[in-house]
Amino acid sequence: MNNTVFQLKTFFTYWLDNVDEHSLHSPFFFNFYINILKAEHSSEASERFEKNRYKFLADARSLSVEDFGAGSKFFKPNSARMIRDIARTSLTPRKYSELYQRIIKEYNYKNIIELGTSLGLNTLYLASLPSSQVVTFEGADGVAQIAEELFISAGSQNIKLVRGNIDETLPKQMAASNSIDFALIDANHRYEPTLKYFHLLASKMTPKGLVVLDDIHYSGEMEKAWNSIRHDARVWATADLHRCGLVFFDPSLNKQHVVLRF
Repeated sequence: MNNTVFQLKTFFTYWLDNVDEHSLHSPFFFNFYINILKAEHSSEASERFEKNRYKFLADARSLSVEDFGAGSKFFKPNSARMIRDIARTSLTPRKYSELYQRIIKEYNYKNIIELGTSLGLNTLYLASLPSSQVVTFEGADGVAQIAEELFISAGSQNIKLVRGNIDETLPKQMAASNSIDFALIDANHRYEPTLKYFHLLASKMTPKGLVVLDDIHYSGEMEKAWNSIRHDARVWATADLHRCGLVFFDPSLNKQHVVLRF
C-alpha cells in the first residue's frame, strides 16, 4: 500500500473514532480538551512568527539538502530545494505550532527538545516562554543556517541549535542533559530511528513530561512506531490527534488512550 492510500485509510479511521469533550470520561483529558486543545486563539507572538512563514513561502533561494531519514515524498533524495518549497511542504501548520505553544505555557515546561528544526518557525513557538530553554536538532546544514538566521532576526535568546546527523548528536546531548519536560519528534520518519529517539528522550523525561510524535499516520512504519510507543511501560496516557500523537508519562493518569477531534 503506497503512502497516499495509507494516509487516506488512516484519516477515515480517525474520522470515525475521534471524540470531543462530550464523550471524554477522563477528567484529565476533558480538561485538556477544553482548556488547551479547544482554546484556539492567535497571540501577538503568533502573528509576529507567521510573518516569517509568508517570507519563506516567497523565498526562491535554493538550498542543498542532505536527507538522513525516510526522505521527502515531494523531493528527490539529497536534492537542491527552494526555500519556498521547503516551507510549503515541511513547516508545521500554524494550528499545531500554536497548540504546542499553549501546552508549554499551561504546564510551564522549561526544558524542551525539538528533533527536526526545518526552517525554525515552529522552534519560535516552542521557545515563546522566555523562561524555557529549547534545544533543536537539524541534520541538513543549509536548512539549519536559515533557521539560525531566523532565530537571530527574531531576537531569541533561549534557543540552542544542534547541527548534524541526529543519530550522532542526540545521544551526546542526552548524556549531558539532566531532564526534559517536552519533546517533539519530527525527524527521520522510519520505525527504528523513531523508537531510538523516543527511548533516548524517555530516559530523561520528568514525570509530568510530554513527548509529541509528529506524522504518526504518515506511513506504515510511523504508525508501527506510534503503536510501539503507546504500549511502552513508561507511558501512562496517549492521545491521537491524527497528525501527531501525545505521550504522557504521569502515573496518576493510569493507562488510557484517546482519539481527540482537532
